[in-house]
Amino acid sequence: MSPSPVSSTPILRRTLIWSAVATGVLAVVAGGIGFAVAQGEGLVSGLLGVLLAALFLAITGISILIANRWYGDPLYVQLFFAIVLGGWLLKLGVFFLVMVLISGQPWVHPTVLFLSIVAGVLMSLVIDAVVLMKMRLPVVSDASLPTEVPEDRAPGVSKVDADGGAAS
Repeated sequence: MSPSPVSSTPILRRTLIWSAVATGVLAVVAGGIGFAVAQGEGLVSGLLGVLLAALFLAITGISILIANRWYGDPLYVQLFFAIVLGGWLLKLGVFFLVMVLISGQPWVHPTVLFLSIVAGVLMSLVIDAVVLMKMRLPVVSDASLPTEVPEDRAPGVSKVDADGGAAS
């Protein structure tokens, strides 16, 4: 597969890789703290909260990477927003479904679950900020500028005359 011409693709890939590594570290920390606070319930709640945060935050990056595959297509903008919006709606629906299914379960410690979700979201925000500050992305990255503006030439002057060549 050829590399994507969209300049945001390497940034999104790097963000997803760093997030996966940080999620592993945060899962160990949240699981350990959850276990220390509420034994088995805390461990499960800490791990579940970190997993949910990582999954929901990764869906956006993955949906943008998938949408970028249609770059250059005449329907790229419509496809891009349809795919990204579909990802957001998927996240919203799954989040509500998961919250309804696990609310009131005896094996869930609500405080540990909530704090681990918040920790996962904060981790993702920090990674996004660091990656975006470290990556070099031109301000105008995917645009091509015209090489010549026809209105810049005087009326009745050919291109050869404008370049200093012989008059026609």
